[in-house]
Amino acid sequence: MTKTLFSKIIDREIDSNIIAESDDIIVIEDINPKAPIHYLIIPKKEIEKVQDLEEGDFSYIEKMFKMAQYLSENVEGAGDFRLAINSGADAGQEIPHLHMHFLAGNGEV
Repeated sequence: MTKTLFSKIIDREIDSNIIAESDDIIVIEDINPKAPIHYLIIPKKEIEKVQDLEEGDFSYIEKMFKMAQYLSENVEGAGDFRLAINSGADAGQEIPHLHMHFLAGNGEV
């Protein structure tokens, strides 16, 4: 199986601006931001999309939301934010690795 771009970032094979990290989640800056603060919250387990979540994977969703809370509390200007998940190519998902967009900053979300 070929590694996704995100798996290569997680494994430090590709550089990225890492904002936060835990044992199961990594947060990076989006390279094509749609808001003043635009981060990607990514589970380290390679799950392609929401439809592929298995029973044991739902803890990653909880951890992704907890990371969003952490960012909101610890990143200046990110107190209010929007979250978005594109699930599947027809929904705009460009990288086949589950991730959540965290968008915030100055009311421009």
